[in-house]
Amino acid sequence: MKMKLVDQVVRSFRVAKVFRENTDKINSIDFSPSGETLISCSEDDQIVIYDCEKGTQVRTVNSKKYGVDLIHFTHAKNTAIHSSTKVDDTIRYLSLHDNKYIRYFPGHTKKVVSLCLSPVEDTFLSGSLDKTLRLWDLRSPNCQGLMHLAGRPVAAYDPEGLIFAAGVNSESIKLYDLRSFDKGPFVTFKLTQEKECDWTGLKFSRDGKTILISTNGSIIRLIDAFHGTPLQTFTGHLNNKGIPIEASFSPDSQFIFSGSTDGRVHVWNADTGYKVCVLNADHPGPVQCVQFNPKYMMLASACTNMAFWLPTIEDT
Repeated sequence: MKMKLVDQVVRSFRVAKVFRENTDKINSIDFSPSGETLISCSEDDQIVIYDCEKGTQVRTVNSKKYGVDLIHFTHAKNTAIHSSTKVDDTIRYLSLHDNKYIRYFPGHTKKVVSLCLSPVEDTFLSGSLDKTLRLWDLRSPNCQGLMHLAGRPVAAYDPEGLIFAAGVNSESIKLYDLRSFDKGPFVTFKLTQEKECDWTGLKFSRDGKTILISTNGSIIRLIDAFHGTPLQTFTGHLNNKGIPIEASFSPDSQFIFSGSTDGRVHVWNADTGYKVCVLNADHPGPVQCVQFNPKYMMLASACTNMAFWLPTIEDT
């Protein structure tokens, strides 16, 4: 019997397991599509892989030379891509079981701030402070497409992997068809430019109907993916450190989860915008990463520590 995610279940989430393997802030996490494993990377240059079913840490891989950020599982087993924090701004494709690089993707000349993998094929997008968005194929080190933009980009694929959204300069969202992205965006949504903060993340809901915009301030926005209409503004979580706090959907697109600098996890209802609850995690530092498992009834949140959450009530 599959438990349904309703307010009461969300409010019952408690930390089931805490991992204290990292000595510095965890800056990025990603679940495998099967939901069985979770990968994280941190500012101490460590990549940690967790088994979500057993609630155990499986392996730690060091990336001391290049640093590591924006880590993502690829579709092949035991492989990941990540951006670099040292040496240069190359994206790296890593084989996790033997800690060897399969391929490098050079091209960006400033820090990569957005990295996303196609949900259906071996292509990925990267956005950088060099004001470009690049399209890549895992099988080739050469950039497959280059877009020059008017400001800092954030990017996301839609759930079908047919289109991608580029958020530019914290004020507009451009939608591109992947088969003809060189023709430019097929639609642009102009929003009010953020005064207090920058857009730092974009995510489509799994039903493809909405786009979630996260920022390095205390505001999260939800817009309609077809018309660009603002639907909700989520506030009340703290971000007084100017860090890119992640916001995530539940798999059913009904709830929005976000970290905060006070170490707690905030949850809103996506349809109504009301705050469902604030989950106290005893995170000693700012919670930058929060994601819901795509297959299991489980949440992960991370500061320097990684916390796994499970619901504590039986579905009635």
